[in-house]
Amino acid sequence: MNTSALQRYAIAAIFVAGGVAHFAAPGIYEKIVPPYLPDKRRLVEISGAFEILGGLGALVPATRQFSGWGLIALLIAVFPANAYMATDATRFDSIPRWALYARLPLQLLLIRWVYETLIRRAK
Repeated sequence: MNTSALQRYAIAAIFVAGGVAHFAAPGIYEKIVPPYLPDKRRLVEISGAFEILGGLGALVPATRQFSGWGLIALLIAVFPANAYMATDATRFDSIPRWALYARLPLQLLLIRWVYETLIRRAK
């Protein structure tokens, strides 16, 4: 198996596992939804479903690029939740403050990885 295939499988595993976790433990994810957004449970379910779909789509050549763009859109859409966690760290005292802030640039790196692996290499 080549490096590109391994990276696609890794992306698929990360997003499918993350999406499943949205349904297995929705309360954790609801807690990070910023308070100005309505219907937290529905948003958690929607983002979880799109994580699963995007992860599975990364494995199918015909849907790989579309899934890549969808995952990038999802990562951008959930960025406010990560920013909320970092700026309201007192609600997440079980997570070190540095880790809350580290998630922000890591999310940008994840966007780049998805782009390079599912979109640029798929052309």
